[in-house]
Amino acid sequence: MNSLTVTSFQTVSMSDIGLTKVRELESQMKQHPQVPIETTHEFHAGVYARTIMVPRGVALTGAQIKIPTLLIINGNCMVTNGEQSKLIAGYEVIAAPLNRKTAYYAYDDTHITMLFATDATDIEQAEYEFTNEADQLLSRRL
Repeated sequence: MNSLTVTSFQTVSMSDIGLTKVRELESQMKQHPQVPIETTHEFHAGVYARTIMVPRGVALTGAQIKIPTLLIINGNCMVTNGEQSKLIAGYEVIAAPLNRKTAYYAYDDTHITMLFATDATDIEQAEYEFTNEADQLLSRRL
């Protein structure tokens, strides 16, 4: 039986130390070949959903998210905000606060969906709403 968990682990609003650690990791990861990650987008009932699939064995960092969102993770991955980490195995819903930057390592193919309420009517508007790093998003590069 599958269960839904709203996890107590939160990608908390980051301290300067955590943000620095994730940015250092991101800088190191940019020195290696990049794996293309496809992003799918859905708008419905005032909600924007953005989903990626991180293939097994791939590590990535996300953009710094400036608004609170929900994250739905389905797979087997390690997630960290530079100060705390959590292994997610299965399906979890995470109430993720604003001002966060996370890194992931997928032990198996892992789907990550971020959702938030918005008045945006297109992907570009939604991306600018959730991050000041929209130009660095993988969806902009593919």
